[in-house]
Amino acid sequence: MNKGAEQPDVKLKDTKEAEELGRLLGVIAHEIKNPLSTIKVNLRLIDEELADTAGQCKPPGLGDYGERLGRARRKLAIIEKETTRLEQILDGFLRYADRTQPKLAPVDLNVLAADLFDFYIPQAVRHSITMRQCLDKVPLWCVADSGMLKQAMLNLFINAQQALAAGGELMLRTGRRGGFAEIQVSDTGRGISPERLAHIFEPYQSSRPDGAGLGLATVKKIVDAHNGTISVVSEPGKGTAFTICLPLCEGAT
Repeated sequence: MNKGAEQPDVKLKDTKEAEELGRLLGVIAHEIKNPLSTIKVNLRLIDEELADTAGQCKPPGLGDYGERLGRARRKLAIIEKETTRLEQILDGFLRYADRTQPKLAPVDLNVLAADLFDFYIPQAVRHSITMRQCLDKVPLWCVADSGMLKQAMLNLFINAQQALAAGGELMLRTGRRGGFAEIQVSDTGRGISPERLAHIFEPYQSSRPDGAGLGLATVKKIVDAHNGTISVVSEPGKGTAFTICLPLCEGAT
């Protein structure tokens, strides 16, 4: 009996320790971002100085010195690229670890989806992706945090873009099913294997060598915070569809 009585205290302690660890990691991530930004700025300044130096040395006087300057600039470019990747990893972690409660207000998901669709079109064009949308004809009012939902949808767009390396279609749909509004983001990309599909929303699950694996985990966390659900259907070689379901406001059905 005594051991049984101690279990709730142990669980409470574990929960508090996990929360404290998460908070501490968030602080560390923020602290790391600051020097990373400084490093990036100084890398660019060094590269500009090297470029100016190379420009002042006219052939044939440049010789081997010019080759060394070129190699140095290429190495700086590699360092800057890796620094940018570290920043992206930290940004992903901070979004995932964010414990901010949703700021709830009535939101028409059609308006939110249309805004994000228009916002993402230039990015899609740069990657030779054709975007299509099919929005419900009736407003889909939900009580939600519009900023968080936009972040979730943006993550799904980025995920689709990464699956469409050779171009293809990215489709956005909204609709309703019973008392729920649906947002579906689908693509005609490479699809997801069945063994990966079972773990797709777990943190640090990425098929890309340079991926942090927090994008879809963050989407799941945001949807859960809105008392919603997210599902995925995928077929290797044919594409993937993510569907978010959120409760409609009372009287909106």
